[in-house]
Amino acid sequence: QVQLVESGGGLVQAGGSLRLSCAASGRTFSNYAMGWFRQAPGKEREFVAAISRSGGSTNLADSVQGRFTISRDNAKNTVYLQMNSLKPEDTAVYYCAADVSRALVVTETGNTWGQGTQVTVSS
Repeated sequence: QVQLVESGGGLVQAGGSLRLSCAASGRTFSNYAMGWFRQAPGKEREFVAAISRSGGSTNLADSVQGRFTISRDNAKNTVYLQMNSLKPEDTAVYYCAADVSRALVVTETGNTWGQGTQVTVSS
């Protein structure tokens, strides 16, 4: 099974930017569709962004369209989430997810998860 480690979270002011990284190991990274999810305090975990194995297809939640970008570097076994124009409502623990069987990781079922990285956006 692939192992996932997120990094890049932190505290940022509203309007600022962060780039999250998720490094994968243990399996052939390019075999996995990848995604990002987040969980805010007291809320369910929700889908944020997904990218296909080759990186040719992406999907973003409506709440982050135009502000977030997902990308991957298969040579570096890493998927990224570039977050711009951050809002206080983006505050959450962000989780990286991987799945070997689906084209895009847009739901939680069957995923392999990282440990999460905290993003806090102050107003």
